[in-house]
Amino acid sequence: MTVTLQNGRLRAELDTLGAQLTSLEDARGTQYIWQADPAVWGRHAPNLFPFIGRLKDGQYTLDGEPYSISAHGFARDSEFTVAEQSDTSVSFRLTDSEATRKVYPFPFVLTITYTLEENRLLKACTVENLSDRELLYEFGGHDGYRAPLEAGETMADYSIRLPGVETLEPYGMDPTGLLTPKEAAFPLEEGRIALTPSVYHLDTVIVDNLPQRRASLVDKAGRERVRVDFPDFPYLGLWTPDKPFDTGFVCIEPWSSLPDAHFVGRGLEDKEGVRRLAPGGRETLRYTVTFFERSEHE
Repeated sequence: MTVTLQNGRLRAELDTLGAQLTSLEDARGTQYIWQADPAVWGRHAPNLFPFIGRLKDGQYTLDGEPYSISAHGFARDSEFTVAEQSDTSVSFRLTDSEATRKVYPFPFVLTITYTLEENRLLKACTVENLSDRELLYEFGGHDGYRAPLEAGETMADYSIRLPGVETLEPYGMDPTGLLTPKEAAFPLEEGRIALTPSVYHLDTVIVDNLPQRRASLVDKAGRERVRVDFPDFPYLGLWTPDKPFDTGFVCIEPWSSLPDAHFVGRGLEDKEGVRRLAPGGRETLRYTVTFFERSEHE
């Protein structure tokens, strides 16, 4: 089912399948969200829960017991219910089930709330632990933004700007999608990262310890078109498929933790940055996306 939000400046469409943002247009009709071309990438902006990325051999252990789960967890392919809705806000809810407990043995409630405020989309992700033991989880965004946004532009006209970053020191990722240690540093001009993976020989750029938890999609003139502020998320992933052609989008991904790696243990508790909730506990992680019309800079 599709839910529509609008406030006069922005119009958003969201799908109950995965609680996924599928469209975001401004008053000029500019579409900011990748439109899920299956020939390139068939998703828009999936939510990653209870894991980010792939696990080694597709498995993890909890209390010594092995569990198998697909990449990025099950939330992105789960049907959420609409818990609350208004013209400018909607809350989607997912609870544990027999199917989820087979791969992730925790009773939980995951609520994802989207709210439009002026030219901003606010996203709040709340996890509640319904069990009598500590709950461990990860949450991440995987939002795809169109690049270019205007006719007559190319993907090469755009870049990601990380304010205050003079040298990019990313983690690597091996062919199986597992994290590798930081091994190289790349000088940046005005904090800008090109949208061509081959520049860094990385399919995914993963960074931490940013001086500001902000990333912006900027055009050739350095004008911000999309700004993501993620104060509650210590890690950031940037991804576009490494293709011999312009893919037409880039993902800006706030992450609560790092993906799995060969150099960490198999236990869920070994995962770098894994979130921990006490029995009966709950917490909310938030990030905000601001959209700028080109005319706002002219």
